[in-house]
Amino acid sequence: MTIASKPDLRPQRRPQNPNFSSGPCAKRPGYDVSALADACLGRSHRAAVGKARLNEVITRSRALLGLPDDWRLGIVPGSDTGAVEMALWNLLGARGVDVLAWESFGQGWVTDVIKQLKISDARVLSAPYGELPDLSQVDFKHDVVFTWNGTTSGVRVPNGDWISTARAGLTICDATSAAFAMDLPWNKLDVVTWSWQKVLGGEAAHGMLALSPRAVERLLTYKPSWPLPKIFRLLSGGKLIDGIFVGETINTPSMLCVEDALDSLKWVDRIGGLPATIARCEENLKTISGWVDRTPWIKFLARDPAIRSTTSIQLMFNAPWFNSLDPAAQMAASRRMVAMIEAQGAGFDFAAHRDSPPGLRIWGGATIEASDIASLLPWIEWAYGIVAGEHSANSAAA
Repeated sequence: MTIASKPDLRPQRRPQNPNFSSGPCAKRPGYDVSALADACLGRSHRAAVGKARLNEVITRSRALLGLPDDWRLGIVPGSDTGAVEMALWNLLGARGVDVLAWESFGQGWVTDVIKQLKISDARVLSAPYGELPDLSQVDFKHDVVFTWNGTTSGVRVPNGDWISTARAGLTICDATSAAFAMDLPWNKLDVVTWSWQKVLGGEAAHGMLALSPRAVERLLTYKPSWPLPKIFRLLSGGKLIDGIFVGETINTPSMLCVEDALDSLKWVDRIGGLPATIARCEENLKTISGWVDRTPWIKFLARDPAIRSTTSIQLMFNAPWFNSLDPAAQMAASRRMVAMIEAQGAGFDFAAHRDSPPGLRIWGGATIEASDIASLLPWIEWAYGIVAGEHSANSAAA
């Protein structure tokens, strides 16, 4: 047993904000619910004041992300999942589809394309957790569906260089844990989706859907062969429902969540906009990278630094005793360490996703302070020392 593992020598310093969940994510630094005091509660979202607040979310998001003037941006139901599926149901079927999958959310879009929409001319380009598919194999005569950042794998595409500017198909990008954290090359993308609950630290259930002129043209010139639920419909009478893109939502939004999203967007503006949020995410990854470099029993799931996420940071234990366990025992050991730290109030909700290899997933989005991550890491060392010491003692007794 290491000295750090002794319960009486546990770390004394705790993160000021111990919330490291990958969604819903930590609120912005200094957050207080009093920021929502002017929320448009008890009023219709279709009243002038309600539509104005919704439109402000759209206009602030456009400005901060640098969305091109000719793109449309709307608020849609169902969080990022709703936004992605709205795009898939409305746009796919006009040509072949390539779906990229290297973690559970990408695999979910595979299910939608292959099993739900039953598109016959569809290819799946997949890779195991921790890796990317061979991006050079993507056929840009097809529509292409992919996640920019794999929330459950800690793997992101390194840039947009692999995407053809001469593409015939549309690129549909799930950017739920990338928007506001990573540079998105809008000229390489046609549909981009995200939610408020990730990098902004907002509340769940509301999605954002951004459409390029090419995507709008597809909407206006192509009719899918399958029925569209009302909640997915972007057209009425063959024309685009323009109201969606100025704050007239398809269904009733939570105006409390809208106010919370506005608070997050105003915070981003105050700290310096997109460059500042990207820098904060990069600093969080840098903090963990330095620790991994000097800690022999931990490693990144993504071996290639170029594809490591700055938001959903996925780690694996790298010790002979841990590697000797079967996957179920590995998952139990890693989750026990997290539970020990949670019991001390030093860090919450950072176990690896249930579909990913056993380990840790520490959220490093813009609302996380690097100093809080630095305070969490000694607690991981403490819990690891106890669990590793117990395994050593049990092995010796056996």
